[in-house]
Amino acid sequence: MLHRNRAADPTAHLRPLLIAAALLAALPSTADGHWQPRPTTAPWQWQLQGRIDTSVAAPVYEIDGFDVGQQVVRKLHRQGRRAICYLDIGSWESYRPDAGRFPESVKGKRYEGYPQERWLDIRRIGVLAPILDDRFDRCARKGFDAVEPDNVNGYTNDTGFPLTGKDQLRFNRWVAEQVHRRGMSVALKNDGEQADALAGDFDFAVVEQCFQYDECGAYARAFVAAGKAVFEAEYELPPSRFCQDAERLRFSAIRKSYDLFARPWRPCG
Repeated sequence: MLHRNRAADPTAHLRPLLIAAALLAALPSTADGHWQPRPTTAPWQWQLQGRIDTSVAAPVYEIDGFDVGQQVVRKLHRQGRRAICYLDIGSWESYRPDAGRFPESVKGKRYEGYPQERWLDIRRIGVLAPILDDRFDRCARKGFDAVEPDNVNGYTNDTGFPLTGKDQLRFNRWVAEQVHRRGMSVALKNDGEQADALAGDFDFAVVEQCFQYDECGAYARAFVAAGKAVFEAEYELPPSRFCQDAERLRFSAIRKSYDLFARPWRPCG
């Protein structure tokens, strides 16, 4: 159980670190130095709100690139963990400290369900590049191992711009190149339609609800078959409905809530 009383076992507090260190050994780096996570069923943690809880027994943590300081990344590294930097690069967020740098001309329709966000015109890389480059630099300065750039599938949404699949491929490959230049690996997020085309540019995938919506096959084919990890999260399905399939596909899958606080956290396995 996740919330058992650990006081009865004097070594229990060491288990998360030992598990993480052991599992991390199976997640090597590429020849050019950046981290390359291999297919694994080991759990991961995804926390974007609240004080970061480093007691969760996962070898990989994804946390917010703005809200989390360098000291947390260093602590995770001391514990033998890898740290993924969450950045929203495909939509504008009104609450970010650099929100004022985005000109009105690149802001499109509001992101459905998120009133403080608007889609960005990713065709205008020249305008977006200085802002996004600073965001990638922020992740690098804090010592993150990887970046998860969110909202990189705008062409499948009603953004207010006539985005095409070709526009998205160009932008996504530019993002991957910029992250790699800074010595970090990069995740493809929720762009299953282009997974085959982009798997060579991205180091792993981060996916939401692919079991619920029967979209996991694209990531298994494009990433796992190429020796790259898939970190997956479900919000509505109980683990009994997806864990067996996740293990068969060699996905690292967890059950979370939509708000992405530290808990609930229910890993498969």
